This record gives sequence, C-alpha cells and structure tokens, in this order.
Amino acid sequence: MEKNYSTMEIGTLKGDLADKGRIMVGQELGLTGSEISFNYAPAGTFAPFVHSHKLNEEVYIILSGKGMFMVDGEEFLIQEGNVIRVAPESERAIKAEDNMAYICIQAQGGSLTQATMDDAEITESKASWMKDQ
Repeated sequence: MEKNYSTMEIGTLKGDLADKGRIMVGQELGLTGSEISFNYAPAGTFAPFVHSHKLNEEVYIILSGKGMFMVDGEEFLIQEGNVIRVAPESERAIKAEDNMAYICIQAQGGSLTQATMDDAEITESKASWMKDQ
C-alpha cells in the first residue's frame, strides 16, 4: 500500500546543515504545491545576487542568528523569530551578520484557496497517545 506521507532526515542545524549550507526537500518529499529549503549562512556571508520570481512568493523563517534583508530596495534587520513574506515580483536579498539558520518556503502566489481550519476535517481516529482521553 502506498503511503500518504513522506519523511526525510536533514540532520542538525548546527552540524549537517552548517556543513551543507542548503538542503532542498521538495523533490525528496514529493511536494506538489511548494518548495522548502533549510539554509545556513555563516556570519558575514550573503547571497551574491538580488532576485525575484515569476510566480512564487517566498516566506523566510529565521531560526537562529541575525542579519539584513532587502525587499525592493528597503533594507531591514532580521533575527531569530522573524517571519518575512515576499511577493513574487519583489526583488529580495539576504545577508547573515551572525551565523544564521532559516527556512525558505516557496509557493505560487495567490494559489491558496482555503486556510488550515477551513480545510481540516476532524476524524474519529486516535493516535496511541490519545487513547486514554
């Protein structure tokens, strides 16, 4: 029977991710509506280009460290706990001032037709930790 989920191991943020710099998970997980990358940028490094997208908006989730972000010429400080959404056509760039780990999620702009609570269906199934409730 084919499984309706997929998993993968990316390792630790400070170990494996720091060594690789970027881990893309979309293809291995079989994502059909988004791309997700886990990124690590050493202090003082930056993407050597400014870019935009034709269709995809991006969400950057800063997991650790701090840095600078630029959107359409406006530069601002980013740090652990920040979430930044960038429209497809907007130009963007990122720089790490401290060692910085972040997740970048790409999905086609305007493609979400419903939010989680509108899409969720509560079922009668129970996980093993819920059986005594």
